[in-house]
Amino acid sequence: MTSRPHVVGVLVFPGVTLLDVAGPSEVFTEANRCGADYRITLISPDGAPVRSSTGLRFDVDRAAADTHKLDTLVVPGSEELVAATLPTELVCAVTRLAQRAPRVASVCTGAFVLAAAGLLDGRRATTHWRHAAALQRRNPGVEVDPDAIFVTDGPIMTSAGITAGIDLTLHLVEQDHGPALAREVARSLVVFLQRPGGQSQFSVPIRTPAPQDNTLRTLLDTIHTDPTRDYTVPVLAALANTSSRQLTRLFRRELGTTPARYLERVRLEQAQMLLDQGHSVTATAARSGFGSDDTLRRAFHHHLGIAPSTYQHRFTTTTEPE
Repeated sequence: MTSRPHVVGVLVFPGVTLLDVAGPSEVFTEANRCGADYRITLISPDGAPVRSSTGLRFDVDRAAADTHKLDTLVVPGSEELVAATLPTELVCAVTRLAQRAPRVASVCTGAFVLAAAGLLDGRRATTHWRHAAALQRRNPGVEVDPDAIFVTDGPIMTSAGITAGIDLTLHLVEQDHGPALAREVARSLVVFLQRPGGQSQFSVPIRTPAPQDNTLRTLLDTIHTDPTRDYTVPVLAALANTSSRQLTRLFRRELGTTPARYLERVRLEQAQMLLDQGHSVTATAARSGFGSDDTLRRAFHHHLGIAPSTYQHRFTTTTEPE
């Protein structure tokens, strides 16, 4: 264990997501009960109190300019950070504080502030799946992983949505004090120490923008209406009244994928919906077009990183429809 307190600075600002602050803070506090010595300091850009996304107010300990030494800096998120222009004072505060902390972590959309401060240039990062594309578009020098729960790239760490901030903080505790203490904290908080799977299991089904080509649009409607049919490329080409080669070109140009990969994602969405409704794995495989349990499991592991049964235990909404 460290010989002195480990100072964690949490930067708060107007509209900050309350749980992005509370989740990591609770992990550090629970770690203290297990023998660690974290000292949490709330910081705002100008030292003034701030109101969170829920309207609850934070009284802070100091301003960014008055903070001289941190061991870890945590930058929470806010839906407002996805706006095109970030507050200058917030970006300046992160830039200043990062120079005083050997380790920097963001929660959810806090990654947008790290990117604006230049801390993610040339690094891998993640954020909430809903905003990953925007982060990548606005920061082409960052390698955004939209499926990661959290990403560690040197001293900079980024995490996905609200609860992913807890996952990342447990990782920080494990770095500082080893897996035994981190596991004790996770058990006390009744959370995973290492959550299986990625963000895809929590996201809404992927919706592809409507293609410009009318023939392809009609074909996709047919696939979505009944994904269980035997859609080989020749069959799809015949339905579209075109050649297999031309159909493949259309999928590449309009959708950036192949007919087979697109069909698998449609069937995966259908399978997720069926499992959500409580259908068995076998019934889901048949009704989604995968045909067999093994094929369904392979698709789930490939795209979501978990088994269909694990997915269902987390997200099912009814017990047994059939």
